[in-house]
This record gives sequence, C-alpha cells and structure tokens, in this order.
Amino acid sequence: MAVTETLERPAARLLPALQLGPITVDTPVVLAPMAGITNTAFRRLCREYGGGLYVNEMVTARALVERRPESLRIIKHEPDEVPRSVQLYSVDPVTTGRAVRMLVEEDRADHIDLNFGCPVPKVTRKGGGSALPWKTRLFESIVATAVREASRANIPVTVKMRKGIDEDHLTYLDAGRIARDCGVAAVALHGRTTRQHYSGTADWSAIAALREALPDVPVLGNGDIWSAEDALAMVEQTGVDGVVVGRGCQGRPWLFGDLQAAFEGREDRFRPGVATVCRTLLRHAQLLIPYFDGDERKAMQDIRKHVSWYFKGYPVGSALRTQLVTVESYAQLEDLLGQLDPTIGYPGPDAEGPRGRAGSPKKVHLPQDWLESRELNEEQRQIIAAAEVDTSGG
Repeated sequence: MAVTETLERPAARLLPALQLGPITVDTPVVLAPMAGITNTAFRRLCREYGGGLYVNEMVTARALVERRPESLRIIKHEPDEVPRSVQLYSVDPVTTGRAVRMLVEEDRADHIDLNFGCPVPKVTRKGGGSALPWKTRLFESIVATAVREASRANIPVTVKMRKGIDEDHLTYLDAGRIARDCGVAAVALHGRTTRQHYSGTADWSAIAALREALPDVPVLGNGDIWSAEDALAMVEQTGVDGVVVGRGCQGRPWLFGDLQAAFEGREDRFRPGVATVCRTLLRHAQLLIPYFDGDERKAMQDIRKHVSWYFKGYPVGSALRTQLVTVESYAQLEDLLGQLDPTIGYPGPDAEGPRGRAGSPKKVHLPQDWLESRELNEEQRQIIAAAEVDTSGG
C-alpha cells in the first residue's frame, strides 16, 4: 500500500485513549453506524487499517426483540471483533429494555449506542431518531432504561444525537445533560440539525459548547471529518475526547489508518493508487459474500453503491463506471477492474473531501403538534407506540 514516508522523530499522542466504562479505545475514533454500509465486511476492512471503535448498522429494538433474521444478521460480529458494538434505534422504553436485556443475556454486545440522530423522514414523522430528544421525558426514560439493563453486565451505553430539529428547536444541551445524569459512558454530537440533513457545514461550535457543558463525561464530535487533518482541527477547536467518522470513510477504509497515525502524532498518510483501490474493492466484495450467506449476486448488488466512493477523483471512464455499478458476479467485477491501468497513482485532492450527496436543507416531517410541547400528548403516545412496528427493518 502506498504511504508517505514515516518521520523519524518521536511521536507524541494528541489524545489519551477513550474510556467507555470497562472498555479502553486506544485510538479515540468511532466508526459511525451507517445503514447498508457498516456491516461486518466493511468493519473488517476499516479495522485492518487502524484502531478505533467500530459500530454496526443501526438495528431497531422491536425487530431485534422479534428476532427478525435481518436484525440478527446486523448484530453479528466476527470472532476477533472486540469490542462488539451495537447501535439500537427505539422510541419506546419497554421495547428498549427488552432489546438491551436480550443483548445482555445472550452475550451479543460489549457496547451499546442509542440512535437519536437519524434525520430520515420515515423515522422522524413517527417521532423517532433526531426528533425524539424534543420530548425530554421520553428521551430520559429510554436512555435510563437502556443504562439500567446494560449495567447488569457492566456494558457501557452511549448516545448519538444531533443539535436539534432546527435552529429554533435545539435539544443537544438538554439531552446531553439528561444522558449524563442517566449514566451514559459518552455523548456523541453531530453538529447539524434534522432540517440540515447532511447539507451545509457542521457546527463545531455546538460541539465545543456541549464539551464545555459536560466536563464529567466524554464528548465525541461528528460532522465534516473528511481527513485526519479535519479530525485534528476538530479536537483543537472543540476540545472533544474523540471523533466519530461517517461519510468520510465511504470508499476509504484507509482513513482509519490516517486517523490512528494523526492521533499518535505521526504524519504518514495513505495515498493509494489505482492498484491498491482495486485490491481493496475486490476484498470488500469478497468479504460481502459470506456476510450474505454465500449469495454472490446479493453481495455484488451491495458492492455497487461503493464503486463511486472508491473511485472518487480517479480517472475511470464513464463507460467502465456504468459497468461496475451493474456488476452481477465477482468474476465480472475482477475482469472489469483488470481493465484499469494499475500504474495510475493517487490523484490528490480530487480523491478527498466530501463523499456522496450533501443535498439541501429539507422540510422536517414530524407527528402533528410535535413542537407544541416537550411532553407527549395522548395522540402522540399512540404514534410512538406504532412507530416501533412501522419503522422496524426486515
């Protein structure tokens, strides 16, 4: 793998290890849970490049309690994957408790993260994800229940959230304090509102404000970390105890190698040429086959979405790109990648920066009269109860 030369001077660690209850994360970097992305295949790739805490895809508490096959697949970890980190989505304290109890009693997790950051309309219109912290008592009940059940096995619980619904309805400071008082091991903040979705710029000043408001619990920052240098800048500007990386690592699992080097005070960085990108993409596709129980076609359908991320900035012609995103078999993928010139080097800045579509601010879909009170009314209670069923994955 192509890397720049490592400097000879002694390295000085930028941050101490991240402590989450009994878990020590030597490199204070967390892979953000991303639906359809952070499965065992992608997590393995990332782990091979660098240290950190690698969280699986979000799983709904209801689907987990009902033991739906896809949910059980999502929470599977490889034997050498330690700590095992599971992210739960829930809108109901009782279901939350049952799901956490299941994870504890069946020894399926070492760390549990609660999702209060999802901005997707099908989630927020039912009062879930980033809409939920607005209802403070409901938020507190879910977090407290999860912490209580997880504590039976000394499993740390963390919370990931956004600033709030929009700039007029910010929740992150209240939610951060409530989570701390409930006994969470850390709070992660994405510096955007629900309305922003992934548009605009992440507000690192809000992350700094949360760090200042919660001096007695680790605070992690999330948003616009596209490089190791961005992570260093966030730490310097906000004082966070670690960073959470999402879209920045799509098609770039080696980013975790860069992040580990940066936090260890080293300046070496991965600068992969086409040959390395092709090898990594092939390995990713290969790892997906056992994840999908040997279904090669399903694995190739899954790898298609990663192609544009892996080859961002690289001179891959449009005809070949089109073939790659319709690939049907591993042999076909191997053949298509073999058509690329392996001597092409790293393209520089064109391969860096934001991945995927940032989009624009979006209308926030919420239950009726959601913003009129921080407490649930009877109609909203019924919506919340139904949400556990309606948003459960397969």
